[in-house]
Amino acid sequence: MSDAPAIEVDLADGISHEPSEWEKETAAVLRKSRRLGEDAPDSDVWQVLATSTLDGITVTPLGTASLTADLADPGLPGQAPFTRGSTATRELEGWDVRAWFADPDVERTRQDVITDLENGVNSLWIRVGSGGVPIESLATVLEAVFLDLAPIALDAPHEPVEAAKAFATVISERSITPAPGTSFGADPIGAAFRGRGDTNLESAVEVARIAGPLGARALTVDATAVHDAGASDVQELAYSLAAGAQYLRLLVEAGFSVDEAAGLIDFRYAATGEQFPTIAKFRAARRLWNRVVELSGGAATGQLQHAVTSRPMMAKYDPYVNMLRTTVAAFAAGVGGAASVTVLPFDERLGLPDAFSRRIARNTSSLLISESHVAEVADPAGGSYAVEKLTDDTARAAWALFGEIDATDSLDAALVVVRTHVEATVSQRALAIAKRKQPITGVSEFPNLHETLPERRPYAPGLNDAVLDVHRYGGEFEAMRDDRAATPVFLATMGTVAAYTARATFAANLFAAGGVDTVTAGPTEGVDEIIAAYNSAGNVPVVCLTGNATAYDAWGADLVTALRGAGAKHVVVAGKSSLDVDATAAVGDDALAFLRSIRQELGA
Repeated sequence: MSDAPAIEVDLADGISHEPSEWEKETAAVLRKSRRLGEDAPDSDVWQVLATSTLDGITVTPLGTASLTADLADPGLPGQAPFTRGSTATRELEGWDVRAWFADPDVERTRQDVITDLENGVNSLWIRVGSGGVPIESLATVLEAVFLDLAPIALDAPHEPVEAAKAFATVISERSITPAPGTSFGADPIGAAFRGRGDTNLESAVEVARIAGPLGARALTVDATAVHDAGASDVQELAYSLAAGAQYLRLLVEAGFSVDEAAGLIDFRYAATGEQFPTIAKFRAARRLWNRVVELSGGAATGQLQHAVTSRPMMAKYDPYVNMLRTTVAAFAAGVGGAASVTVLPFDERLGLPDAFSRRIARNTSSLLISESHVAEVADPAGGSYAVEKLTDDTARAAWALFGEIDATDSLDAALVVVRTHVEATVSQRALAIAKRKQPITGVSEFPNLHETLPERRPYAPGLNDAVLDVHRYGGEFEAMRDDRAATPVFLATMGTVAAYTARATFAANLFAAGGVDTVTAGPTEGVDEIIAAYNSAGNVPVVCLTGNATAYDAWGADLVTALRGAGAKHVVVAGKSSLDVDATAAVGDDALAFLRSIRQELGA
């Protein structure tokens, strides 16, 4: 070992930096990657690296003190306005790990409940009635559960009152007080938005009268109803405030005080793979709900939040990538302060989860909490200039939209406003996905056309509203994969492997994303070799040239002529080119539109 003395450096002692220094170093990197012009000022790095959410909110690449100079104090965890957390500490030294159950097979669900509770799950989210556990079997499923220790969240959109009565009977027969966080889960407004289930608002009051005396929550504002339809973060928040305010009015009119009514309501939000916007959403939601209750005349209150990893972001193809998506989402929800987090199994898109996928789902939270120690610090994102700014921007945008929704004169009119905004967002997102600016790994990028999907038992028909009837982000690509083209595209690979590999790989992946296979010529030295390979492939109607710019200039035109003479009906070139072809395939193009045209040429 060296005898040299250790050098101690106090980074806070006399060391300071200006944003201009970061701009200079960052600009140098961006110029090397050609993302910033040589003559552009260094300060342009802010615009180049900044991203914008679907709500038009800018996410800055670097947080600086100036971002939060004019923002209100977010307070402390457990104190109004609850931006930094509904409680000062987490009882479980982490978030509540909540598993999802929707299997109508009563004995299988009973065993799954026991297995999950014995292996890290703290609470249960159970689909009851149509599409889930039969109401009359709820007691059997909960037979081995200590209901005073493990919170239960019901999801019974079609029969909320009947499910509430059945659950209340189980609680009463055991003479216990249900665990904090227990929720009877009635949500007729969510059922109305989804267009199915019990949409009678009076059922909310009836469930409140059942749950209240038992010390449980009665109503769940399930904002995933609009998220599943394609809503943005701001739209999801605004909807939740409008629905929550409607429930407050409804319960107060029924004789509950504002504080009693607020204590009967919990909230469910989606957590996505967009890490920072998700963190900001959960923080903003607590601040906003506290303001709604305050304006209603109630005491300061922390919002009880249940986070669920986003269904729309889940992919059918290459489903194991869903593990990565849900890990980021669970991390963001936990850091954002959600009280409970449900990680949906990675095979959620394919059918009822098996033992392995259930294990991975519950272990995702367990690893984040116990191995990564994500939850040891209350509000770990608090104080981050970028996160505080994003939280404030999200809250203000959601409050403005909430005002527009709440100004309507009926629930139906309010839902029309929400749907109108959501439809605009769906179109905006769809264009980004089509152009692959918002790539979906395994679906629009890096697809494996020959993969074998895991087989799962199908969901019960009544569960369509929660699982199958969802605006899947990759749905249009997946639909083409479901209906694969019978005829491949011929890749006219020009030159050596090194010369054509980049564009050939790009083209093959692009075609595979649309359910179209490819055959390649392999290394070639000229037009004759490619034509020979083309004839051997069976004279397929669509050909795509893949080579470098030198090859395109040198013999691309001759190759196009020869291919058409050999029978090619539709000639494409990979990359930008001046060749006289029928279409080009390049980064930034509308991939969906391109693939639809190719499939039409192939007769698919």
